[in-house]
Amino acid sequence: MQNPQTLSAPDVTHLSIAEIRQVFASISNDKLPLHWLNGWLLAVIDQPSSFLITDGDFVPSIEQAKRLNDGIARMMTGEPLAYLVGFQGFWGRDFAVNAHTLIPRADTEILIETVLRLYHDDKAASTPKILDLGTGTGCIAITLAKELPSSQVWAVDFSDGALQVARANAKSLAADNCTLLQSDWYTAVTERFDIIVSNPPYIDKTDAHLADLHHEPISALVADDAGLGDIMTIVTGAGAHLNAGGALLIEHGYDQGAAVRKIFEDAGFTQVATIQDYGGNDRMTMGFY
Repeated sequence: MQNPQTLSAPDVTHLSIAEIRQVFASISNDKLPLHWLNGWLLAVIDQPSSFLITDGDFVPSIEQAKRLNDGIARMMTGEPLAYLVGFQGFWGRDFAVNAHTLIPRADTEILIETVLRLYHDDKAASTPKILDLGTGTGCIAITLAKELPSSQVWAVDFSDGALQVARANAKSLAADNCTLLQSDWYTAVTERFDIIVSNPPYIDKTDAHLADLHHEPISALVADDAGLGDIMTIVTGAGAHLNAGGALLIEHGYDQGAAVRKIFEDAGFTQVATIQDYGGNDRMTMGFY
């Protein structure tokens, strides 16, 4: 299979929707998925997905074709569709994204599901204090704030650029119970919480998968100590910021479950468990303090 970086971007000017889709079928692969290409086409022509079926004879304008060509070329270098359209769906809501933030992934919804299970009896009446460390787009914090409307949620990030995106998302999604704070992990955090959640950097700097993620901010991906450095910082610091019986939930790599459980147990957490993602891979570890 060819890498998209070795291909020349096609010119779709003057082609109909049906012809453009044929071009897409010829160039798509695992690193340039067909849904990215179709998604970009729909974004450019501002039409619903059904348009691709019902209006195959439609020919985009010259201006639209130029946008299509430019976007195809960018995606062929590995740039994700989300950065082209400026948003990514997460838990049924659209979150703005840019080069300062990671793109929300569906597997992170496992973390949301787990927190909500802790409050399944009466989510509307639940009033937990929640801290989200390394919030990025704010997708975790804002989703929890919306799903648990009586909660108080704090979201921190070291990156000012990421916080600007998170603030815009909190405003557009009316997450009024979500407070954003610039902090290097716990440095500026003075409160205690019932729940601490985080999707921190956890990729080893030598990991070959980084070659496919070069458009996303490296500081949000890579951690020292074989990818466990930031997880260690979060877990060992959590006790000073959790109420008695509070829970810590951390997303991590598919092959880090055993190592992260040991970090939790060594830090005094109980009922430590690793939860798998939708693909059956270890994805998140939690424990109670």
